Amino acid sequence: MIPPMRSLTAEEYVEAFKSFLDHSTEHQCMDEFNKEEMPNIMAGLGRGKTTINVLGVGSGTGEQDLKMIRILQAVHPGVLIDNEIVEPNPQHVAAYKELVNQAPDLQNVSFIWHQLTSSEYEQQVKEKGTHKKFDFIHMIQMLYRVEDIPNTIKFFHSCLDLHGKLLIIILSDSSGWANLWKKHRDCLPSTDNGHYITSSGITDVLKRLGVEYRVYEFPSGWDITECFIEGDAVGGLMMDFLTGTKNFLGTAPPVLRQRLQEALCQPECSSTKDGRIIFSNNLSMIVVES
Repeated sequence: MIPPMRSLTAEEYVEAFKSFLDHSTEHQCMDEFNKEEMPNIMAGLGRGKTTINVLGVGSGTGEQDLKMIRILQAVHPGVLIDNEIVEPNPQHVAAYKELVNQAPDLQNVSFIWHQLTSSEYEQQVKEKGTHKKFDFIHMIQMLYRVEDIPNTIKFFHSCLDLHGKLLIIILSDSSGWANLWKKHRDCLPSTDNGHYITSSGITDVLKRLGVEYRVYEFPSGWDITECFIEGDAVGGLMMDFLTGTKNFLGTAPPVLRQRLQEALCQPECSSTKDGRIIFSNNLSMIVVES
């Protein structure tokens, strides 16, 4: 008897997400953005201040956070950085803390972790009635798991100080994800409780808020070849990540599995390079002014 389909637990998500990162250029894509655009973006932060306040929302294990902190240190030498983190996954928080412990170059940076979802943090701030202002807030690849996206963006934008900036990194409309969600959504199991949102969904919200923003597009790919190899453990984890489902290949009805695999191979989702199937994981970096 085939076990029923179910959503990934927090621990299972961490494992599936790691398989995605190991086979995609997501972090290299962000590194490219950091190198080409971030120094200019950060130059105008915290004008004349001795401390720059940073807030990471859904920061995960902290690799990207620390890369941005180091750019901030380079652009504003000697300035103190007060870095707060909102991250609900306890494993991610523990990994982030370990990363900080191993980093000798962060003496001028203080860290406060809030093991909360973004909505729990928002509720806490509103209950306290104190509204700390930040010079830089970033939300990297996390809005898919937020209940009320427009109000979440509105709230965190309201937390910006004068001359502050909000960075939202989200999947591009040119990505394979966007096409998969638009044209083949019926192939995805109901266990995936994420929001199918891409950059245009975010810019629509920002237009309604009447705020200034700029969008930077960067290409990224995800090698999903193993998803099509019967019994491949890595391919199984990738499909779990893609569908938000534990052991998707082992629990999904064969018809659903076949339709999803066919959809993934469509030219609007993937390309073939040297015999490998590369799913388009293009990202949009949206920088919002205070």
